[in-house]
Amino acid sequence: MASSKNTDRKEEQCLQETWLNLQHEELTELEQAAAQNRNGPKDEHKLRQLIQKIVNHFQDYTNNRTRLARKDVSPFFAPASGTTLENSVLWIAGCRPSSFIRLIYALSGMETESHISQFLEGIKSGDLRELTSKQFTMIDELQGKTIREERNLTTRLASLQEDMVDQPLASKMKKKGECENADEPLDKHSQHMAGVMEEADELRMKTLKEIVLTILEPVQGVEYLAAAKKIRFCVYQWGKKRDREHSD
Repeated sequence: MASSKNTDRKEEQCLQETWLNLQHEELTELEQAAAQNRNGPKDEHKLRQLIQKIVNHFQDYTNNRTRLARKDVSPFFAPASGTTLENSVLWIAGCRPSSFIRLIYALSGMETESHISQFLEGIKSGDLRELTSKQFTMIDELQGKTIREERNLTTRLASLQEDMVDQPLASKMKKKGECENADEPLDKHSQHMAGVMEEADELRMKTLKEIVLTILEPVQGVEYLAAAKKIRFCVYQWGKKRDREHSD
């Protein structure tokens, strides 16, 4: 049993490391595609293929997360591969889907107080500044719908966390404070947590698809994805720096 659990943890770690390496590769592809289309004729078919490939990669990643979380969900809520900064801002084992939408507003210049321009060199002045009124209407509608679904999942997660104390833990404490075997109720609780994580991943996936495959034009989609990945790496680098400072 212990060997099986160790294998699951190693597979989870391998998944996270592979995913991080893939982000570097995808960012390079996106930046090259954005530069080519800024300096020459736009090849929308090629851009659509690149966007779809990245969406497919994200879908594969979430599918693998789901498979592993059904065996052991805990590592995904505080991944060992993540920095303490990254883990501190996680929402149900990942980013808030509504943050995907806030990024559009920041890149388009709608959020004038956003500091995003400090490290998104050149991207903020691209095609995302030319969103149409129809696109903004679609974005606003998506934001409202996404926030409502986020709140529902947040409420469900809170209930599960409360149940953790009320049921698996309290019911397995002996009168003298000794701990009984709680594997069965904890496994049941973990399955419920994995289910919420799976729904959160589905919402993240659905929101991203709506943004890059439906609302944004191909050139805008490439710029948006490049910006999102640059932010991801900035947060990772900031987190690594802070962890080093606090470990010295």
